[in-house]
Parts: sequence; structure tokens; C-alpha cells
Amino acid sequence: MGRPSERDHEFTEYVTARRSGLVRVAALLVSGDLAKAEDIVQTALVRLYAAWPKVRKETLDAYARRCVVNAAIDERRSLFRRREQVWAQVPEVAVEDSGDDATTVLALLATLPAGMRAAVVLRYVEGLSIAETADAMGCTEGNVKSQSARGLDRLRTLFPAHAHHFA
Repeated sequence: MGRPSERDHEFTEYVTARRSGLVRVAALLVSGDLAKAEDIVQTALVRLYAAWPKVRKETLDAYARRCVVNAAIDERRSLFRRREQVWAQVPEVAVEDSGDDATTVLALLATLPAGMRAAVVLRYVEGLSIAETADAMGCTEGNVKSQSARGLDRLRTLFPAHAHHFA
């Protein structure tokens, strides 16, 4: 085998520097399931590597986040198709307060649909702007505003005892 190309070297440096942050975002999108988050980031990095020559360096982080969000949504959709069940009633959702704020927030976020969860995580956990979140989600800024507002409202309504997490 020959020497790694410049492309491979740049990609490896990028992954080394950014992988842990991408895993954190993915973990929040999949309710803290670290194994699933690792799989999602791996899928996203494969997509990023394939697009590497075409991605502008100044938008690299945004593109990588978008790959993670898309991979997480794709994973959720495929799981839904494999495990779709019909219920006569919506089940009660119980969130126990373990005293661990991170665990509680993960449990609360898990109650949101994928799009709402992505908007809430990117805006309020990752601290992205509306424009950056829209870019990461591949949607309009208006969609980000409505998804994040509806997500926060839903969390506050369903879990009033935990409203302080979503102030």
C-alpha cells in the first residue's frame, strides 16, 4: 500500500479533532444510547469522506453536523419501519427523576419526535444559531423556529415538574 493521500491526512485530522463533539450530538439525538450514537457518527463520517473533496473548509463543521442529523433521522426512520406497532391509545410516558440532570434531560428529549428533538438539541444544547440549525437539519429557518418552539412547549406541558430544564 502506498502513502496516505493528502485527502486522507486532512480527513483523519478533522475526525481526530471533531469526532467526540459529533458523538455527543448524536447521543443527544438518540436519547443517550452511546452505541447507537457511535454507529450514527460512523455512518455520517462515511458520508462526509465521500463528499470531502466537494465540501468547503469554511462550512465543514456545519456539513458534518448535517451528516450526523441526517444519519440519526435515517436510523430512527428505519427502526420505526422495522418496529412499527399500532396502539389503541397513546401510552403514558413516565420520566423518573434520577437526580441526574443529564439523564433526566435525555429521557425528556426521547419523548420528542426526531425533527423536534434535533431542533431542540442543536439550538439549546449545542448553542447553534437558527441559521446554523437550519443548515444542519436541511430545512428552513422558519421550520427550526417552529420545531424548537413546539418541542420546548411540548416538554413544558408534558413535564411541568421539569420545566426548569427548558427555561
